Amino acid sequence: MTNKTFLTAHGVIYMFFALALFFAPAILWPNYGLQLNDQYAMFLSQHNSIFLGGIGIISFLFRNAEHGSDAALAILTGLMWTNLLGVVITFYACLTGIFTGFGWSDPIFFALLAVLSFIQLGKNR
Repeated sequence: MTNKTFLTAHGVIYMFFALALFFAPAILWPNYGLQLNDQYAMFLSQHNSIFLGGIGIISFLFRNAEHGSDAALAILTGLMWTNLLGVVITFYACLTGIFTGFGWSDPIFFALLAVLSFIQLGKNR
């Protein structure tokens, strides 16, 4: 897969979740076993969309990084580590019972994106 295709897809995925967490947190979070009990929990979900949206925007802005360039290696390395961090945090949430139900999909989702980032990084070396 080309960097442009990978980074565009990565950006779209992150933007989808950013928009969902901003506009529909009361629909999304209960599927993960979480309840939004007050406006503060609602705001934290929307606040989280800043970072997801930022990753999506950064992925999209770097989509034209030349294959094997320092910029491509840097963004792909950053995305790989970001997704690995997502694996650790969401797996912890699953193990401690914070995430239930559909929540188990999150570590799998982040692991998939981490592996894809790693593969794309390898193609750029």
